[in-house]
Amino acid sequence: MFDKLKKALGDFVTEISTRSISEGDLESSLWSLQLALVECDVALPAAESLANSLKERMVGVKVKRLEDITPVVRGAFESLLRENLSSADLLSKVRSKSPFSIMFVGVNGTGKTTTIAKVAKYLLDNGVSVVFACGDTYRAGSEEQIETHAQRLGVKVIKHKYGADPAAVAFDAVTYAKNNRVGAVLIDTAGRMQTDKDLMGELMKIRRVVQPDMTIFVGDSLAGNDALLQAEEFNKSLGIDGVILTKVDADSKGGAAISITSAIKKPILFLGVGQSYTDLVPFDASWVIQNVLSKTEKN
Repeated sequence: MFDKLKKALGDFVTEISTRSISEGDLESSLWSLQLALVECDVALPAAESLANSLKERMVGVKVKRLEDITPVVRGAFESLLRENLSSADLLSKVRSKSPFSIMFVGVNGTGKTTTIAKVAKYLLDNGVSVVFACGDTYRAGSEEQIETHAQRLGVKVIKHKYGADPAAVAFDAVTYAKNNRVGAVLIDTAGRMQTDKDLMGELMKIRRVVQPDMTIFVGDSLAGNDALLQAEEFNKSLGIDGVILTKVDADSKGGAAISITSAIKKPILFLGVGQSYTDLVPFDASWVIQNVLSKTEKN
């Protein structure tokens, strides 16, 4: 008898002290959140997707009456971002096979070749030997650029004459690595727009001939929606295994990381934060989350 009374009283207290969050409670907040995300350089489709996912997660959540739901929403949003932003340990992957071949792709101007040199420095510092493959055989000065990095780092470069088949260069680099017990082959490729089908076909040929263990997309974190479109097209044509974002030190708001991972569901490996060979830091989702949340809270 008393148990029934106790339950009835408990139910009554719950009823008068809590409420379920409704879509109406969230509507204006979600719209403001979408705008803030776009201002953080998150692509509109990604911003809409995150807002919809947050709504699905929040509708029906119990909060105390008269309680500010903002901390509850913020906590759910932080959890959602953490689930979407994934990273991966490149070093453990490289050490799993020898030689381990990586093809780097991306458009002109993202700092792809410099990023390859930074990755080489990272691997060398961790005891993994490296050889470069100069697969950019058409752009004037490309061989000289990667040779300069190689000389500074003490790395071998495999190259052919300008105009040579990039797939043949990459194949020879992998063969060299096998014969000389080199741990990693880093394959540079010509920067091209993702809409150039002929040049994209060249990358597909390298992939068929060499069958790289990993394909990394190098994207400009300041490029906004362009970086997202590039990543989607490269992933569609080649299959991307990981992402490196450059120029993060140039006032990046973190939006590119959210946009790309939301679209292609691939991990971000590193962030480029400067021009030095050591200016490459392993990706940490907490940095993006804190950066974006601090900016959205100001809106």
